[in-house]
Amino acid sequence: VQLQASGGGLVQTGGSLRLSCAASGLTFRTYAMGWFRQAPGKEREFVAAITWSGSSTNFADSVKGRFTISRDNAKNTVYLQMNSLKPEDTAVYYCAASRSGTVISTLKYRYDYWGQGTLVTVSS
Repeated sequence: VQLQASGGGLVQTGGSLRLSCAASGLTFRTYAMGWFRQAPGKEREFVAAITWSGSSTNFADSVKGRFTISRDNAKNTVYLQMNSLKPEDTAVYYCAASRSGTVISTLKYRYDYWGQGTLVTVSS
């Protein structure tokens, strides 16, 4: 199983980025997908998640109204659209896959596979 995250970079406060996570080696359409992030010196935290069908999503309070999550099961890819970025959004962003396709969890241990991370830096 491979989860390849991409789309990170340097952006100014108020800017936007779209992260992508391409999955292979698993039946993508049956997995719930999540995004987590880890800032320097901090623990990895939940950002957003989506069920296998895309019918349900969940977001951390800190990103609600600014971030959206979506997926394209035909392309085995999940996306994280990040708008109105703030310096506190600076982190390495990781995508993750959970076999519990209908349950979108905020807990790291509920995810079975992890990508390598992509760095997002928001300058003030």
